[in-house]
Amino acid sequence: MSVKIRLARGGAKKRPFYHIVVANADAPRDGKFIERVGTYNPMLPADHAERIILKTERLQYWLGNGAQPTDRVARFLAKAELIKAPARTEQTKQPMPKKKAQEREAARAKAAEAA
Repeated sequence: MSVKIRLARGGAKKRPFYHIVVANADAPRDGKFIERVGTYNPMLPADHAERIILKTERLQYWLGNGAQPTDRVARFLAKAELIKAPARTEQTKQPMPKKKAQEREAARAKAAEAA
């Protein structure tokens, strides 16, 4: 079975709190896990010391044994310099203008240059 390092949600409604856990990949998000290796409290300011707490020794052990972190957890681990920073995935093209609008804009720019 593959092992993941991921977030398990806790806390009250609209007051999220996450445990960073090592769990089997097919286990439910908030279900059975192998070990707790940290916490993440998104309600605290970004520069607060207790926003992200990691057990670095245990994380190094699990990473050495092949556990794969999720995207969010990989960013936490990269910030703590436990792993190399993951490559940023390409953003969607959804907010960009569609093909016809791009053609009109190119035509306007060309006309402005000619004038």
